[in-house]
Amino acid sequence: MKSMFIKGIVLSYLILLMSSCNNSEEKSAPVSVDKEQIKREIQARENEFAEIYNSGELKKIGYYADDAITFYQNMPPIKSQAERLEFLKPDLNSDSNKISFKTNEIFASNDGDQVLEIGSYTVVDSTNTIVGSGNYMSLFEKRDGQYVCLRDMSASDMPLDDFDE
Repeated sequence: MKSMFIKGIVLSYLILLMSSCNNSEEKSAPVSVDKEQIKREIQARENEFAEIYNSGELKKIGYYADDAITFYQNMPPIKSQAERLEFLKPDLNSDSNKISFKTNEIFASNDGDQVLEIGSYTVVDSTNTIVGSGNYMSLFEKRDGQYVCLRDMSASDMPLDDFDE
């Protein structure tokens, strides 16, 4: 009797195991992501940001999500839209320098909802002489059909000035 009971439990366990592992009907087809299209969308966001920045007008920059955090060198992270606008204000009013961004490569999630961008930036003066340049990484998330920046960080590739003390 005990032997039949154990055989029944083992058989029930095997049937349960086989039925739970064989759910091929529930598997969905993989999502096709057009990485070149995503790269174009991200570059368009960068161009829009540069245009707003270069206009010298302080207005809401739709490039960043409301919960975005920006990491710059030698300062605490920027965690709010107000902090971001205060940080940008001196550059917007300083002179006729213009910034441009180039999306060098992207790494998209399988569904395309999150994208890591690696890019470079260049700042030129009114004579088109490079006065600043560097690289950046930005993490984007698609919200309401548009990519917004959640996290970004940048680093200048210009030589450091000598500090005499």
